[in-house]
Amino acid sequence: MRKTQDLIPDYPIDLFSGGIYKHAILLGIGLVLFLLTQGCQNSHDGQASRDEQMQDTIRVVQYDETTGLVVADGIQLVKANCMNCHSPKLITQSRATKEGWEGMIRWMQAKHRLWDLGEHEATILEYLATHYAPEEGVGRRRQLEVEWYDLEL
Repeated sequence: MRKTQDLIPDYPIDLFSGGIYKHAILLGIGLVLFLLTQGCQNSHDGQASRDEQMQDTIRVVQYDETTGLVVADGIQLVKANCMNCHSPKLITQSRATKEGWEGMIRWMQAKHRLWDLGEHEATILEYLATHYAPEEGVGRRRQLEVEWYDLEL
């Protein structure tokens, strides 16, 4: 059985003297270390820019516990004016542009006696258009094109 002392060479290892192979190894190690440190530095720079990009795209949304509506400027006006007649689910499941929301308000005013929203209408529309706007790829599927035929009995 070999002892650990047998595994250690009797001569001292001097990396800085003699042989072209030792110099090539040192040069290779130095190059690898240099490239590794450059890669780490670049990845940190890239990480910073990715973090900045993520801050631009990630939006933290807080929801009202009782209604499920997005907590933002205008929520109190929406609660006061919209929830007298219907559930907040009608808002959360609907999506429309500012013009679409305005059309719904006009329809409710014409057909269901919704009062004039006055100076609050702009804030309500901005809230709805911002937080309940149409989303690409979300919502109902497009209408099917069906070929109808007469059923003969």
